[in-house]
Amino acid sequence: MNFNANGLIWELKEPIVMGILNVTPDSFYENSRCTDNKSILKRAEEIVLQGGKIIDIGGYSSRPGCDEVSEEEELHRVTNAANIIRTAFPEVPISIDTFRAKVAEKCVTECGASIINDISGGEIDNKMFETVAKLGVPYILMHMKGNPQNMTTNTHYSDFMKEIFMYFAEKTEKLRLLGVKDIILDPGFGFSKTIDQNYELLDNLEAFSIFKMPILVGFSRKRMIWQLLDSSPTESLNGTSVLNSVALMKGANIIRVHDVKEAVEVVKIHKELNNCSAKKLTI
Repeated sequence: MNFNANGLIWELKEPIVMGILNVTPDSFYENSRCTDNKSILKRAEEIVLQGGKIIDIGGYSSRPGCDEVSEEEELHRVTNAANIIRTAFPEVPISIDTFRAKVAEKCVTECGASIINDISGGEIDNKMFETVAKLGVPYILMHMKGNPQNMTTNTHYSDFMKEIFMYFAEKTEKLRLLGVKDIILDPGFGFSKTIDQNYELLDNLEAFSIFKMPILVGFSRKRMIWQLLDSSPTESLNGTSVLNSVALMKGANIIRVHDVKEAVEVVKIHKELNNCSAKKLTI
């Protein structure tokens, strides 16, 4: 369980936290929006000081029914943020949350980004896989059907878990054949899935260990929490921590969050519990 980012090998002997930095005016969680240089730098500093190991920059909101964003606008948003963060925190890996190959390439070659996080698994831009292979950076492969505009209507599966496993099996094979070495799997919680399907997916998360690849999960303040609890994204921190805890116990390696401090605390508690279990095995 490792990947190479920024020339450093991340062995993932223990889980790590990825902090979300949205340079969008319409992300579903209002408090995550960074719309000027000052707020971008402040948010990046917050992620780093609170223990986040990766900063994930998004310039296109993927909330259900989101508005279309032009490639030029997305490029402007994410390259500006990446340059600010690279200057202030040159050692911190930057992940670019995009499904566009051109955005991915420019951010890696010109702005120092070192990870591509693609919610579409190469489905929206058919040049993404070959671009990632050429760039030689880690690729976060997420499961989603359709696109952010119509994903809430793409929740029909003849065999839910089997289809997701086949999706990853087919796409990881294509990536391997192209020479992509570092693949991180994201089951896609909240994307093209009903609330019940999201929890079924979490219940079966440990089964993804069969791929022998790092697993990333992203529950942070999502609908699967606040709709179930009849609350709101603003009130969903506790639910996020609960789901992160369950995911870590089921083998997740990276947790992607808005609230870095609380996620780091979850990881520390999980680590201590594992240490106690290890001690028992040696007695």
